[in-house]
Amino acid sequence: MARTFDVVILGAGAAGMMCAARAGQRGRSVLVLDHAKAPGEKIRISGGGRCNFTNIHTAPQNFLSANPHFAKSALARYTPRQFLDLVERHNIAWHEKTLGQLFCDDSARDIIRMLLAEMQNVGVKLELQTQVTSVEKTDAGFRVETSSGAVETSSVVVATGGKSIPKMGSTGFAYEIASRFGLRIIETRPGLVPLTLDPAMLERLSPLSGIAVPAALHHGKTVFREALLFTHRGLSGPAVLQISSYWREGQDIRLVIEPDVDVAASLKQARKANGRQAVQTALSTVLPKRLAQFFVEAQAMTGTLAELPDKAIDRLAAAVGDWTIRPAGSEGYRTAEVTLGGVDTSGLDSRTLQAKNVPGLFFIGECVDVTGWLGGYNFQWAWASGVACGDAA
Repeated sequence: MARTFDVVILGAGAAGMMCAARAGQRGRSVLVLDHAKAPGEKIRISGGGRCNFTNIHTAPQNFLSANPHFAKSALARYTPRQFLDLVERHNIAWHEKTLGQLFCDDSARDIIRMLLAEMQNVGVKLELQTQVTSVEKTDAGFRVETSSGAVETSSVVVATGGKSIPKMGSTGFAYEIASRFGLRIIETRPGLVPLTLDPAMLERLSPLSGIAVPAALHHGKTVFREALLFTHRGLSGPAVLQISSYWREGQDIRLVIEPDVDVAASLKQARKANGRQAVQTALSTVLPKRLAQFFVEAQAMTGTLAELPDKAIDRLAAAVGDWTIRPAGSEGYRTAEVTLGGVDTSGLDSRTLQAKNVPGLFFIGECVDVTGWLGGYNFQWAWASGVACGDAA
């Protein structure tokens, strides 16, 4: 005979556990199922092991979606301050890094322990290493078939994430369930991912591998000013991960190296102070040495600063400040931090995350077509969508 719960949540990640705790607080009997050996595995590895658990600047414009208005309701009703209150109630020490990013002082495991404690306090049942084989609609609700037997429930919450980091067990199972129940899927692709270069460009840039430098990356009207890292595969670093969510194959991105430095003025000042120094030496005071050498050689400049007219200095500065590159592709889901696209929000209620045409079926977190920028935004979407659903499921 099948066991019965009010709510069955598929996925013990950030959104799933948050939803479970919230539904349990309403007196609902809740079962959380996950195929992994441990809950919250993506939480555990996030933020270099310290979990960038939210961003104090969270706003709808920090998210990509086919419907940019969809996330507004959930985000407005559960804010970064509310999650921070929960963190502080559990005596978890935290600190703010750049750009409003909040991290645990100690370990990401603190966030996992907090969520487990919240679930335990309200009697949520967690079953790990359990495979879900099917979800079927019944007259009374749903029947969920698992490797440990069938479960009947009035509400099913799909919180199984997207396709990013498949080594953590990501499969895209949520999209299968959504499709089976008639919901559309917005094309999925890797987001917040390093970009790769074609072999010719890679060979040309190979001397730069390992160099990190402040940069502004432009894609159309979208600009991110953070660190850029040259790698043996192409381009990475926060600025590249951010712009990758907007970039598509065949498109260019524009790099402005050291956007806060007036390179031309610096070189002209150096020429005035010591015209006998080599151009590369002067540029090395602004850029890392290998990068300075790359730009000087690319512009075929030799000799001393004194020998360079203003026009030549301006040309060199323009190369540093306006460099167009066409990436060949991305490193894919293997290293992507998130999945872009997913369950089409047009089929979901923005207040509850419930499927409009399937009462009792909910989709939350990364599997939905709402994707945040790098820097804690995706966790805040997980918490907010989890709470919105937990208050309704």
